[in-house]
Amino acid sequence: MQGGNHWGGPLEVIDNDHNNGGRGEDWDRDRAALQSQSFNQNELDETQRSWLLGPAEGKKKKYVDLGCIIVSRKALKWSLFSILIAFCVIGLPIIVAKTRPKHHARPLPPDRYSDALHKALLFFNAQKSGKLGKSNNITWRGNSGLNDGNDTLAKGGLVGGYYDSGENSKSNFPMAYSMTMLSWSLVEYSHKYKAINEYDHVRDLIKWGTDYLLLTFNSSSTKITQIYSQVGGSQNGSQIPDDTTCWQKPEQMGYNRPTQTTFQGPDLAGEMSAALSAASIVFRDDAAYSAKLIKGAETLFAFARDSGRRARYSRDNAFLAAAYNSTGYYDEYMWAGAWLFYATGNTSYINLATLQGIPRNAKAFNVTAETSVPSWNNKLPAAMVLLTRVRMMLNPGYPYEEMLSTYQTLTALNMCSYLKQFRVYNWTRGGMMIMNKGQQQGQNLQYVANAAFLASLFADYLNSTGVPGFNCGPNYIPSALLRTFATSQMDYILGKNPMNMSYIVGYGTKFPRRVHHRGASIPSDNKYYSCKGGFKWRDNPGPNPHTIVGAMVGGPDRFDKFHDVRTNPNYTEPTLAGNAGLVAALASLTTSAGFGIDKNTIFSGIPPLGPKAPPPPLPWKP
Repeated sequence: MQGGNHWGGPLEVIDNDHNNGGRGEDWDRDRAALQSQSFNQNELDETQRSWLLGPAEGKKKKYVDLGCIIVSRKALKWSLFSILIAFCVIGLPIIVAKTRPKHHARPLPPDRYSDALHKALLFFNAQKSGKLGKSNNITWRGNSGLNDGNDTLAKGGLVGGYYDSGENSKSNFPMAYSMTMLSWSLVEYSHKYKAINEYDHVRDLIKWGTDYLLLTFNSSSTKITQIYSQVGGSQNGSQIPDDTTCWQKPEQMGYNRPTQTTFQGPDLAGEMSAALSAASIVFRDDAAYSAKLIKGAETLFAFARDSGRRARYSRDNAFLAAAYNSTGYYDEYMWAGAWLFYATGNTSYINLATLQGIPRNAKAFNVTAETSVPSWNNKLPAAMVLLTRVRMMLNPGYPYEEMLSTYQTLTALNMCSYLKQFRVYNWTRGGMMIMNKGQQQGQNLQYVANAAFLASLFADYLNSTGVPGFNCGPNYIPSALLRTFATSQMDYILGKNPMNMSYIVGYGTKFPRRVHHRGASIPSDNKYYSCKGGFKWRDNPGPNPHTIVGAMVGGPDRFDKFHDVRTNPNYTEPTLAGNAGLVAALASLTTSAGFGIDKNTIFSGIPPLGPKAPPPPLPWKP
């Protein structure tokens, strides 16, 4: 019998009963041992087990039956421990955060420009006319001008809008310009207004103005024949009670405030059209109101383009010419055409704005120190910046490219003129550019603020398109120089000047205290001050009883001198248009939400513009 040895070699068991009888006894003696060996043949000794299974484990593993799976007790222990650690690290903080009282995140620390911007916007609250709600937040102002427009056919009169300056007149021309500038700054820098929590505030200010402008013409019609252009005001040399010869707070006005009706005037209608168009972009989230603004803007522009109405709105009207005399209207054609194109996407408007005759009559091709000054009367520099945006970011091609390229070149020349190194304008020793030559005397800061805004905005246009600079003749100018210019002028206004005075009321510790302003100069003492009785407060040498926070005054003279005298408006009177330019400049420069513009929102109403092929050449003639 021979069997295989599974543990390491052959194993032979030989039966020698018949061959080795002498050894039978040995077999009998070992039988018990053999039987015992056979009985335990399936039990392996330690060595055999090691051959089969490898080295013996020191300890037998223990398992846990979880029902659906059997796992090692050790693995289960580590899993539970890991879950506990994860809960402590991740879950517990979340539970604590959810259960703790919620606190609003702290806003970014304001820079000096955002701080000044908060205050500059409050000036518009102080200038409101009409029924004021509690949210107006100017404690010394109340309802006023509730009878305005009673001498017109306007349903409900002409209640609302803004007083223009330290006087109590309401003039559409500068008011519309102010609303256009506020809207422009909001469209370009909405992210900054949101970052400093002024977005809703500035929208409310714009709507207060545009609601009033819609009252001053038949905004429900597509064709109009007249515009109510001004309420109140005065004529030069007037001897009757009016906004100039009386010194009364708006809440106590008792004199007659006549309404001026305009039957001509592309300048006025064009500016109002621009204001409503720009505001329609601001209010695109309110489709009904935005559509109403666009309809009104197109109606006004049709009035402006009517060949029978092409004369300056202030011509032959002493009331209008005394305060805001217009010198032309072709710049308003460019300005309104650009804004209507942005608002509607209708290419007929940009066609008009790029017709060669329009800029030629606006004197766009004759760059001078006078034509480069942006103001309520001269929209040319601003209109060309706005149209340059179309070329830089949309690149519409033919047939607009040639004129848009010219506008970009002219805009660059305007920017060159603002830089001190080219000596286009005189500068004070303290660092203020003098731009009021050829404009009304005094009140230089409003023009400086407008120029600072355009320079800062154009620099942002360049940066957003990856263009590092531009040329002034043979000189290459990096865009950073424009921002340096804008910053220097704003810093001058905020107090970095020889007087060490902020020219924004309420900003800093040293600012004008005797502002030429009727409402701010008369105390709220529950007493009535008549037309002539109020002059005691104009002539009072002391500071105003009310601080008209945010008002930018006219500013210093060419020697950097400022006289804080209430009776001299060239130094101490604020204006709506001046503060609008100030707000725009400050918004462009604040870094509370970083640099840059909102590149796309302004284009949201424009369909894709594919480059058009130029016309074919004329047939050849022998």
